[in-house]
Amino acid sequence: MPAQPRFRRVTCIGLVQVATYYDHRGREKHTAACTAPRCGFSTEYDDRSAAELAARTHRCSVR
Repeated sequence: MPAQPRFRRVTCIGLVQVATYYDHRGREKHTAACTAPRCGFSTEYDDRSAAELAARTHRCSVR
């Protein structure tokens, strides 16, 4: 069973959380995930600025 990633530097931009973690190969990754119910938006990036841009431009279709 794979280990769960340990998220650090977690910030919220609106409803989207941006976090940094290390993947199973030891590379630093950044993710943006919407916390709205039934939204399902989550993406993974190699740099933090791309994840923050995705968080700022995300628009939930669920209202």
